[in-house]
Parts: sequence; structure tokens; C-alpha cells
Amino acid sequence: MILDFPLNRANLPYPDPLHAIVVHFVIAMVIISFLFEVVGLISKRQSLLNAGWWNLVVAAIAIFFAILFGQFEIGLTQPSQAAQPVIDRHLAVGWLLLLLLPNLALWQGIERSRDRTRISKGVLAFKAIVVLLVCYQFLLGTTMYWVYGLHVEPVSTAGRAGLLSTAVNPELTGEVR
Repeated sequence: MILDFPLNRANLPYPDPLHAIVVHFVIAMVIISFLFEVVGLISKRQSLLNAGWWNLVVAAIAIFFAILFGQFEIGLTQPSQAAQPVIDRHLAVGWLLLLLLPNLALWQGIERSRDRTRISKGVLAFKAIVVLLVCYQFLLGTTMYWVYGLHVEPVSTAGRAGLLSTAVNPELTGEVR
């Protein structure tokens, strides 16, 4: 059975993209978690280490909802062919982060159960890599919205009219098909 949702002019069944709301929450929590822990280690403030830990835990849970809404909302788009490689990378990195964040939280949780006053270099290095991946993912998502107009009303309207099937962004390639 195929579900048929009434879509608004941005090709969504609700007013705003829920993926964007949830994912920005995840982005902020991952970055803040890392920053709190670095500052907490330098200043020897346990409260910052605790805040970093709980931000990571909530981000590891919230990313499930970000992926859920992202998969749903990308299925409602009619992207141009030029957008597809960016979409594919965004999806791949998103699924990778879904694997990494809960595992990072688990690893750090095991270490915290032994000693709450420190963070191993391994966890901190792994978290730095996750922060870089989150920043790259943010860049891909921003490109999908601002360059290719996914869930932007005029682009969604053009997609429904069949005007985007062979369109290419001339700023990126220098040509139009």
C-alpha cells in the first residue's frame, strides 16, 4: 500500500521540514559535547565533562529521528539529476553517523563507568572525527537546500511541473542541458 499524503507547496505533508529541525539539534549537541569536554579537561571542571557526556547521549538518540525524517522527506522530493550525487553522499554520511554516534556514546559510557573525571585520548580523537563528519554532513545538507532547492517552494513547484528532470546548475558545471 502506498501512502498518499497531501503535500504543501514545498512537497511536505507538514509546514516545515522536520528533518532540518531535528538535525540541527543533533549538530549543535555533537559540537557542544566536544567543546565542553575539551574545556572541561583543560579547566578540570567535572560539570563540563558531565554536560558534554549528556549532550552526546541525547545526540546519539536524536540522530535516529533525524535519519527517520530525512529518509521520509527525501522521498518526497523530485531533485534534479545534478543534485543526486550530493543527496547520495548526504545519505551515506548520515547512515555512517547513525552507526558512529551511538557507538561513541557506548564507548564513552563504558569509560565513564570506570572514571568520570577523565576522557581517553581515543574517545576524544574519535569524537573529533565525528565532529568533522557532522560538519561535512552540514555542508552537504546546506548544499541540497541552498544550491539545489530541495523543499524550497519554487523548486518544488518546478519539480512537480517536470521542469527539473534534466536541469543542471550552470554555476557548478558551466553548462545547461
